[in-house]
Amino acid sequence: MKTAMGIIFSNVYDSNMGGLTEARTSAAIPFAGRYRQIDFALSNMANAMIHHIGIVTKYNYESLMNHIGSCEEWDLEMEQRGVVLLPPFATGHMGVYRGKLEALYTALDVLEHSSQDYVVLTDTTVLAAVDYAAALQAHIDSGCDITVIAKPDKADGKRVNTLSMKLDQNGKPIDMTVDFAAPKEYLVSMGMFVISRELLIRIIRETAPHGKYHLERDFIMDGFINGTVSVNVFRFEGVTLFNGSVQEYYENSMALMDETTRHGLFRTDIPIYTKPRDEVPTVYGEGAQITDSLVADGSYLDGCCKHSVLFREITLERGARLDGCVVMQGCKIGTGADLQCVILDKDVVVRPYVRLVGTPEHPLYVRKGDTV
Repeated sequence: MKTAMGIIFSNVYDSNMGGLTEARTSAAIPFAGRYRQIDFALSNMANAMIHHIGIVTKYNYESLMNHIGSCEEWDLEMEQRGVVLLPPFATGHMGVYRGKLEALYTALDVLEHSSQDYVVLTDTTVLAAVDYAAALQAHIDSGCDITVIAKPDKADGKRVNTLSMKLDQNGKPIDMTVDFAAPKEYLVSMGMFVISRELLIRIIRETAPHGKYHLERDFIMDGFINGTVSVNVFRFEGVTLFNGSVQEYYENSMALMDETTRHGLFRTDIPIYTKPRDEVPTVYGEGAQITDSLVADGSYLDGCCKHSVLFREITLERGARLDGCVVMQGCKIGTGADLQCVILDKDVVVRPYVRLVGTPEHPLYVRKGDTV
């Protein structure tokens, strides 16, 4: 039986996430009221019985470590043959990773000492419930060097995508673009790949001495163009949220109010697990008016809130109003405050009668722990 291990890139795209990654990795960004973005990668791997996982990180990983703990919530174990955190000091790499191939050099020792046949690589900025077992089998059946898990109907000619592919009528790639706003007929890579472990080790060793660091450009597209790399595409038709910027994070948070989106992301057949934090139920005061919102537990709400995502332990005092907001854990919104299209990071205090206004196209972000 063919087996696979996993590699998770925790913060390759941190520079695109603004204040959300000022004190944490992309993997540790809170999402949907009670989850972190890495929960999707860990859960997809655990559901596919992938138990040997390396998490590549480079800085600001304290929050990530606090969240995953011993990994028991995902039925995984933080140990040598289980989940391994790969910070740069563990390998002597102290610089900033320019791309995934360079980041993978951190994981070389883990890859070489693994006994698995294949490797599933994944970002943490693309959120979806993916059947990695099916993707692995499709890769094996294809006989190709690498399988790219890709989403149709996502390219729009406007959003720049890391890797996009055009397929023929048989589902074979006939064109690829990197860091380009591909037209609608292209599929967009979800930052998830399946590859032979031995091939990946050889690629890392061959590319590092030649200054190549970009997996999609320097290996996949370059090899595809030169005919030296065969590429299979695994189409994923389910709900997929690309959290590649603060704007996308906000838009995808607002999309959770749609029942189809929410149920497509949190599926019963491919469950998404997270670290539980048992709290008392949210208390709704006499002045509470909560509509079209996603509300976690442990809060006290006595104001008005619509079309918003509220995390745990929120205090919303009487007369305060929220409209189209994302409010993370521990925030306190004072009496009469008025917030529209605002992202409050953890433990923000909004004084009484303060008015903060963003727009759906440009949400206002308030840093963790600030008082306004």
